[in-house]
Amino acid sequence: MIGEIKIAVVDDHPLFREGVTRSLAEMKGFTIVAEGGSCEDAISIAETLEPDILLMDISMPGGGLEALQEILQRDPDRKIVILTVSEMSDDVTRALDYGAMGYALKGVGSRTLGEIIRTVSSGQTYVAPTLSARLISTVVSSPKHARLRKLTVRERGVLEYVAQGLSNKHIAIKLDLQEKTVKHHMTQILAKLEVSNRTEAALAMRDAEHI
Repeated sequence: MIGEIKIAVVDDHPLFREGVTRSLAEMKGFTIVAEGGSCEDAISIAETLEPDILLMDISMPGGGLEALQEILQRDPDRKIVILTVSEMSDDVTRALDYGAMGYALKGVGSRTLGEIIRTVSSGQTYVAPTLSARLISTVVSSPKHARLRKLTVRERGVLEYVAQGLSNKHIAIKLDLQEKTVKHHMTQILAKLEVSNRTEAALAMRDAEHI
């Protein structure tokens, strides 16, 4: 069907992979175009089938992070969501640095996973909230911390909701603003923090009273 999101799932645990593909295939708007279980599979699928979303694990033969880096070096626009058990900060930061647009933890519900895939497909980034909170303390110790002081009160308010994972539409509702106004604030936030996307901006945010 026109408008469906083409998804490829790469994970070296067959039962888990089959469960994920079955759950997603039953959802409206998703089509599973391929499955794989290794770094080589991920690279081959990305090149030959060009899925809209490549959903892959970190722990698999050949290495998921290695596959991620190779794929995005060849095609920086490829949208990849990491779905893994790893909560190690190093894995998260490496995945995001390499260009992953999503980092979710196994155990997430199928409906939430579907929402994550739609979020990334629309061009937004996603990081599991528990991981975002953990990484913020690392990020704010960098030069980006000083840049937070450049934000206006309204921009900080917008960024707080971004850090909670809200979309521009929902932030607009929360703050009683037009969505285009929220988009303008986001443009200013990214420029002032000198970051390229919402995830990096969210990771530079901590509780307002500590800024």
